[in-house]
Amino acid sequence: MNSQNKRCFGEYRCPNCKRSWMSGNSWPNYGQQCTTCNINVMPHSQRPLEKPDGLDKSDTSKPHRQELCEKCKKLGYFCGKTYY
Repeated sequence: MNSQNKRCFGEYRCPNCKRSWMSGNSWPNYGQQCTTCNINVMPHSQRPLEKPDGLDKSDTSKPHRQELCEKCKKLGYFCGKTYY
């Protein structure tokens, strides 16, 4: 599998409101919508899920907000079910 097609851990910061968030459902070349400004924001940092460095705060019990995810919107279903 090409690493550019793998789900990864992403860090986001909205350029408008400066809101920051992290996501374990981040994909290269896809953004996520800021809940404050409603604009698509590209991740400023991404790293593989299989190499946590202690900073990853993914909560697997927290649902992925598909309506805010550019990849989910493009696919029409939950991006976490995507396997290349």
